[in-house]
Amino acid sequence: MRFPRVPDWLIYGIVVLALLMVATTRRERVYNPPAPPPPDEAEGALLGPVTPFDPTVMVETPPNFQPAMGTAFAISSQGRWLTARHVVEGCRRPALIIGGGRAVAADVRLAPRADVALLITDGGPTAMPLAVEAPLHQGQRAFHPGYPQGVPGEVTSRLLGRETLRISGRGARDEPVLAWAEVGRTDGLAGTLSGLSGAPAMDRQGRVIGVTIAEAPRRGRIYTTSPDTLGPVLRGTVRAGEQAMGEPVTIDNYYRVADRLRRDLRVAQVVCLE
Repeated sequence: MRFPRVPDWLIYGIVVLALLMVATTRRERVYNPPAPPPPDEAEGALLGPVTPFDPTVMVETPPNFQPAMGTAFAISSQGRWLTARHVVEGCRRPALIIGGGRAVAADVRLAPRADVALLITDGGPTAMPLAVEAPLHQGQRAFHPGYPQGVPGEVTSRLLGRETLRISGRGARDEPVLAWAEVGRTDGLAGTLSGLSGAPAMDRQGRVIGVTIAEAPRRGRIYTTSPDTLGPVLRGTVRAGEQAMGEPVTIDNYYRVADRLRRDLRVAQVVCLE
């Protein structure tokens, strides 16, 4: 049995159509970005606003309390830094350590309703990117690079929710904060995280979402500023378009990212000289 001969024009048409399909598919693969890697945690519900029913944490501040050290991070290349207010409050000569036994003196502006202070120096490094108003989800991860116990170190945590920090004694006030559960830290770092106060709390995109201000060691809790209190502090301080892009952070590389931030002095140690 003989089959009819296929016309040449039909063969050519099929070949051209196949080549067009291959070329189109390749172009689409070139311009389509790769799928993002799977997250290392499951984020929960969107975190709601501050309410009067948020749990309360009590902190008592002695009248003559003055910490010897803390952490700060750059928010403007014009010499603007953030740290925790209690790190520099009452200090007559705060300074930033820049290496080689050298320190740079800083002027201080205290936030009236938050545990935040603005440090001012003559010039500074590239600012860290800010995402203070980014939506927050329960269970999301944060990374805290700084100087716990006065030495380079970092901690990672998961967001639990909102709480109210009730401070008694000097500077008594109620302050809305974010509560985080510590889930990892620098190898060999045991005990208190004193000295990490003022460190940035960074999200997975390397953006600052808060300032580390307190800990509850027995509960394994870390407390950071709330967007409700940090946002007003930043208004008029940070210029649009000044900040560099953040470096993606994971549980596998956060110690390397922290080392680079400290080496570039975007995260620096704060000391009180007097």
